[in-house]
Formats: sequence, structure tokens, C-alpha cells
Amino acid sequence: MNWPAALRAAARLGIAPEAFWRLSLAEWRALAGGDASVLSRRDLDRLLKHFPDTTS
Repeated sequence: MNWPAALRAAARLGIAPEAFWRLSLAEWRALAGGDASVLSRRDLDRLLKHFPDTTS
């Protein structure tokens, strides 16, 4: 997903960045008119590799 573009679209809708990051993906898709791309398994694997869950 192109997060910078999604954040710019949210700003055009009048959604503050803090509110944008609190939205669920389903809420964002509804607000974006359904044209937010779906996260593929490949994209998820890439995110997990670069940002692994850690415990403190």
C-alpha cells in the first residue's frame, strides 16, 4: 500500500494524521471509496521481515 498517498488522500478528506492512523483498514476502505489497495501476502511478508514483532 502506498501509505504516503493514502495519508494525502486522508488530508484531502479532512482527516488529521492522528485520526488516519487510528482507522481500521475497513474504515479507511469505506472512506476511500473502496479504491485502497488490498495488502497481499507478499506485502505482509515483506512488512514482517522489515518490522518484526519484538517483546521488551
